[in-house]
Amino acid sequence: MDFSAIVTDALRSGIGPIAAVYALAAMGLNLHFGYTGLLNFGQVGFMMVGGYGLAITVSTYDGPMWLGVLGGMACAIVLALLLGLPTLRLRADYLAITTIAAGETLRLFYRSNWAEPVTGGVFGLQRFANDFYALNPIEPGTYGVWLVRFSSRDLWVMIVGWALVLVVGGLLALLIHSPWGRVIRSIREDEVAARSLGKNVYAYKMQSLVLGGVIGAVAGMVQAIQVQSVNPDNYDPGVTFFLYTLLVLGGAGRILGPVLGSILFWFVLSFLDSALRQAIDAEYISPDLISTSEVGAVRFALVGVALILLVAFRPQGILGSRKEMLLSGR
Repeated sequence: MDFSAIVTDALRSGIGPIAAVYALAAMGLNLHFGYTGLLNFGQVGFMMVGGYGLAITVSTYDGPMWLGVLGGMACAIVLALLLGLPTLRLRADYLAITTIAAGETLRLFYRSNWAEPVTGGVFGLQRFANDFYALNPIEPGTYGVWLVRFSSRDLWVMIVGWALVLVVGGLLALLIHSPWGRVIRSIREDEVAARSLGKNVYAYKMQSLVLGGVIGAVAGMVQAIQVQSVNPDNYDPGVTFFLYTLLVLGGAGRILGPVLGSILFWFVLSFLDSALRQAIDAEYISPDLISTSEVGAVRFALVGVALILLVAFRPQGILGSRKEMLLSGR
């Protein structure tokens, strides 16, 4: 087995564009769940409206990319309002049910024949980010250290993606340590107590839902730009549960929790995928036990076992605080 190739593949996934996308989306979810206590099971819906808002503006209506970015963010705000207005005054489980249903409803709507003239239906939309790549200052070629190398195209997306993670992380850090942040954390700890102190809990929840949704939409746009495509079947509910996995790994309620969680998740997932495939090719693992087509399922099962062990021995996550977790009752 070529362990250098295995580690190289894992490192490339751990710091690559997809890790930046998921870190960004998980930061928005962390604002919902980790700081405000909102059970949002439809973060993928915000990613979807962000990606499609950009793609439809540029590809379907031939608009400029900056307008597509604004359109994607506006769609996320509208979606947050539609989800939050009827549910945030109710128990937390109503928001959870509504968000997971909304994400799946949007996916089916975007792939429907009725919406096909605008969304592309089951085929989606392609090649709408040429203006973004036209701004790439990096000369064509491959760049990197040791065996971990990226094309100039992927490197450009990485730079923008991780820069957005840095900017969003800095803004969230300022917000969380501001009076506004102290209020939403008090809502997470004890909503009744926050309301008894005269705080408009409903308004603060709505603000958090909108802001986290916009961050998720930006992540969806970066993902759409990276693959130059949006397809409704890429936005299934499993994406949201991946994001929750990142929070469990890194620690909810921590600025860097989603970032570390994303890097670890994609590193481990790619490491297991590459290692299992090489082990099967080298006949260290019998094809009768695990076939190549089953590697994807097996790696997720192994990640699941690792998560169970993590939750058992460190439920607050790698960066989380056990004391704070106990105080919050989680």
